[in-house]
Amino acid sequence: MTEKQAWIVAVDMGYGHQRAAYPLRHLSPTGKVISANNYQGIPQKDYRIWHDSEVFYGFVSRLISVPLIGQFLFNLYDKLQSIKDFYPRRDLSAPNLQLKQMYSFMKKGWGEDLIKYLNTKDIPLITTFFVTAFMAEEHKFKNDIYLVLCDADISRTWVPINPQKSRIKYLAPCRRVVDRLKLYGVKEKNIFLTGFPLPEENLGSSDLHVLKADLLGRIHNLDPLKRYRQKYADTVARFLKTDSNKTHGTHPLTITFAVGGAGAQKTMAHDILVGLKKRLLQGDLHLNLVAGSRNDVYLYFQEKIKECGLKNLLGKNIKIIFALEKEDYFRQFNEALRTTDVLWTKPSELVFYTALGVPLITAPSLGAQEVYNRTWLKTIGAGISQNNPKYTHEWLFDWLDSGWLAEAAMSGFLDGRQFGVSNIKEVVFNHIKNPTKSYQLM
Repeated sequence: MTEKQAWIVAVDMGYGHQRAAYPLRHLSPTGKVISANNYQGIPQKDYRIWHDSEVFYGFVSRLISVPLIGQFLFNLYDKLQSIKDFYPRRDLSAPNLQLKQMYSFMKKGWGEDLIKYLNTKDIPLITTFFVTAFMAEEHKFKNDIYLVLCDADISRTWVPINPQKSRIKYLAPCRRVVDRLKLYGVKEKNIFLTGFPLPEENLGSSDLHVLKADLLGRIHNLDPLKRYRQKYADTVARFLKTDSNKTHGTHPLTITFAVGGAGAQKTMAHDILVGLKKRLLQGDLHLNLVAGSRNDVYLYFQEKIKECGLKNLLGKNIKIIFALEKEDYFRQFNEALRTTDVLWTKPSELVFYTALGVPLITAPSLGAQEVYNRTWLKTIGAGISQNNPKYTHEWLFDWLDSGWLAEAAMSGFLDGRQFGVSNIKEVVFNHIKNPTKSYQLM
């Protein structure tokens, strides 16, 4: 039986929006994700608006590494995308200046060409970026419009100017986003709690056999002194259907360090390499450095590996994950996650990947949404903020010996949501209001 189809549209800006779209790409008539800001035939005037905003955001993101004034200038920009305190609960539906500016561009035709193309097929639209959803509504897209939200809390910019009159339907990754949308004036009937769309190749079938097998090996590596398993053996046995004491690691302890799309935190890799050099030379530790699709970050990692005297380990127990095309990068990254014991990255959309049973060490936040992502991550006990990277060889192995990271791995698995893709399909194609696999606490 042919699977039902929907347009899958993201933006080629950073990784977050495309990472959310990647697991849904098979639903597209073309089998590909359409980039709203860089599709074939995009009018030059539309491309220019997108391009200018991307260049500006990349510039601002990298400002944070500029001594003395960088943090100050970044904070000024960040106020424009701030998320207001949730409490006390109140009406937050008034549109902000950024939203009004976007609508002024759309009134002049921005996005009209894209929606005209999408209207060549009478199928729903699933997009991971708010502007595309607004364009679809503004330019009369003829089918349903679904917006996947990519963070644990969102700014007012994610909701249109007149939320009570909007027909956009929201696919929320967690309960806080559901409640935030209501404060912004979105009608409850247009809000669906689905979870973030995770790569199904990391899950296995509905019984999660791939995830559970990977997590068992990970627990062994993260709990070398069995301090977590001595206390929570029954929990491991109940949810992973095995005797945790008989679990054996399937790979050496593996740390994956990933920078974001702007490459702003790449310099941390040098301190990590220095801190872990002895362990890496001993061969009992593997390190993945994730350059994504950025050649400059790839070359920087190569340079620092050589500078630290570790060139001979490259391709052995030090690997750089890099691909020119983002889809190829996502595939490599998802494959590497299966043997990753700890993911070290800023609290981006990757906080939801803790549902795969991968604990996060969080680098400093970039932007208001990442501050809230970090709070959510700590609330479910699935992540820990980094200490000084120069002393990784000390604090990381203290955390391992304590069993903290094993506990974080299990907490992410138990309180995260693994079934985002299947839940989204239930909502979009079967019009299910409450998907049955959204039972987790957070």
